[in-house]
Order: sequence, then structure tokens, then C-alpha cells
Amino acid sequence: MNTASSNRLCLITGANSGIGQVTARELARQGMDIIMVCRNGQKGEQARQEIMAASRTKKVDLLLCDLSDFLSVRKLAEEVNRRYDHLDVLINNAGLIAGKYSASPQGVETTFATNHLGPFLLTNLLLGLLRKGREPRVVSVSSEAHRFARFDLDDLVAPKKFSPIRAYGNSKLANILFASELARQVSAGGITSNSLHPGAVKTSFGADNNGVFALLFGLARPLMLTAEQGAETTVFLASSPEVNGKTGLYFDRKKPKTPNADARSDYFAKELWEMSRRITRL
Repeated sequence: MNTASSNRLCLITGANSGIGQVTARELARQGMDIIMVCRNGQKGEQARQEIMAASRTKKVDLLLCDLSDFLSVRKLAEEVNRRYDHLDVLINNAGLIAGKYSASPQGVETTFATNHLGPFLLTNLLLGLLRKGREPRVVSVSSEAHRFARFDLDDLVAPKKFSPIRAYGNSKLANILFASELARQVSAGGITSNSLHPGAVKTSFGADNNGVFALLFGLARPLMLTAEQGAETTVFLASSPEVNGKTGLYFDRKKPKTPNADARSDYFAKELWEMSRRITRL
């Protein structure tokens, strides 16, 4: 990709399906240059071709990364820093809900590693490029599932009793805490950082799970939003002039919304940041 392009440059994780693919497509239609970050190269390339066919830009790049693996994240960041001279928008969109316990290559519970620690590390490693961007923005896709969370630092990395819904909720709470603490830390550099709830979206997300979560997901599916509807707030936060300078907020349906008490705790945000920094060896 030509880094001399006058278009805004956006990196989005999990861009090969669902909300992520729609977000990448809509921002490309607006004229942004896109860096897709995906775990599966074949699916990523198929999505890349579809996005280019549907958009105003042919500048859609594809890079591979497993966000649960810190070494993979560092390799991605090195590649992005090598290939580009700035970054205008970073969208931490990729996420998962695991039906059973598993651990990342570094021994961290996979949901927490993928949904929080990987994005935490990637964002920090790309701050240099963001500081060179125009009205740079970091957008973190969280969820109203954060209201199911219980903040307990000792239970995030290696939970004593694994619950898919609790692990997912904890990771989404971490997304909000991270976005708000990042907003405080980078405000002097002109970077804004916000998080959002995309809505309950009818995609393949969570389809591989079983048990109670799969049952609830199946029952609710007819009432869910389309991926296009679910991507609206992400696209809004990434591109709308209405949010210029707005930072440290949690959005739902393009409007600021008050998250739960744990998500508003400056103390929890700082504790989570320090723990994340130690675990990722930032």
C-alpha cells in the first residue's frame, strides 16, 4: 500500500467477517485506506476482495495475526510500523467467546488474551504511528455484556472456575477500562479513545459454543441486529466529525451511555493497565 496516499488510514482487527467486515467495507466506501488484520489468511483474502469490489478504494491490505499470542501481536506491530508512516484510526474489533477453558501460548485464558491483552499490546505498539495521524482515533468494541462482569484481577488470567459468559463479560469490562485509561494517557498527543456496544448482532459470533449460552443465543437470534446495523456505531466513532475531540466515552447507538460502576472506576482502570503491561512485557 502506498503510504503517501492522502486518504485516512484505518487498521481494523477481525475484519474478515461480521461487524468487522462491514465496518471495513463502509469505511473503504467513504474513501479510507484499510489494513485488515485477520487470523485466517484464506477467509481474510476472500473478504478483502469483497471489500475492494464494494468500495471506492483499491487500497485494502491484509495482515495476519493471532491476537491471543503476544509474539504474533509483536510481529504484526513490527510489520505495520515498517510498512506505514502513520495511522489515523485503530479499531480493536476482533473478539471471541470460548465455550470451554483454553489458554494462550503464554498461558493466559484465551478469551481475556484475545479480547483484551492482544488489543492492549497492539495499541501501545502502534501509538507512535497514531501520533503522526490526522485526528487519530482508537475505537474499542466492547459490549453490554460488561454488566455481567465482576472485576477481580486475580481471576482474569487464570480463572479458578471457568464460565464462558463471565469470561466474556470480564473481557468486555476490560475493553471499557482500557479505552478510558488510554484516553487519559494519550490526551496530550491528540489521540482520542472510545469504546462502544455494537448491539446484539446476528453473525456467526459464538456459533461454535454449546450449552446454555448457545441456547440463549439461538432463542434471541430472530430479534438480533444485522451486521450492518451492528457496525453503525463503530463506523460513526471511526469517521464522524461529530466525535472530534470526544474521548474516554462509552457509546451505544451512536450516543454516549453510562457503563456500570466497575467500568467507571479509575482505580480499576489503572490496576488493569499495570497488570496488562506486566503480562505483555510492554
